[in-house]
Amino acid sequence: MRVLGVVTARGGSKGVPRKNIRLLGGKPLIAWTAEAALGAKRLARTVVSTDDEEIAQVSRAAGLDVPFLRPPELALDTTPSLPVVQHAVRTLEAMGDRYDAICLLQPTSPLRSAAMIDACLALLESSGADSAVTVLPIPHDQHPYWAYVAAPNGDLRLALGGAAPATRRQDLPPAFFREGSVYTVRRDVLLDGESLYGARTVGHVIEAAQSVNIDTLEDWARAEAAVAAICATRPPGSALSGS
Repeated sequence: MRVLGVVTARGGSKGVPRKNIRLLGGKPLIAWTAEAALGAKRLARTVVSTDDEEIAQVSRAAGLDVPFLRPPELALDTTPSLPVVQHAVRTLEAMGDRYDAICLLQPTSPLRSAAMIDACLALLESSGADSAVTVLPIPHDQHPYWAYVAAPNGDLRLALGGAAPATRRQDLPPAFFREGSVYTVRRDVLLDGESLYGARTVGHVIEAAQSVNIDTLEDWARAEAAVAAICATRPPGSALSGS
């Protein structure tokens, strides 16, 4: 299976301005994703989709490929990931470069490791699923079987239906939420099926310590603390480890 890595990094971030090239732990945020992508054995090529020439220059300096600039209409605050990834794949296919699967890597997940990328892609291939993503377990006390939603009159009802919630923790099935570090999807699902997920998705479970997603300055502070803790326990210049 030939896999393309796509790093999406537009220039107009609002929560943390210019966050994709802001220094985290002494290097640009996008360089953390570059390190993981370049260390992944299952990625044949990794490209950056950006509308911003400065981000393109920083990405190239980090070792990533920037063969095109994303059009402005695909770099708006409201632009979802699907058309951005589709644009990258179609642009490369027009150049004669075709892949069997795509791995979406967002720079806002700097704790992602090469091993996580490879594990997710191995799961995609072995399972035969349409997509595979990194997930985190949902704590029992926040399980969706115990979640309520409020009706307009204020009455509560179980979010998943049913007359009464499960009474024992042991009766709850495992539940997970999409973590965001790694998204992998088959090429035909992405382009022909118009989806990043398809009909069947499987999850590669990671630990909470491996996860941070930067949207706000508070998230950035947590990422700084996590990176400092990791760097304090590994040899200088070594890559992030972990599954």
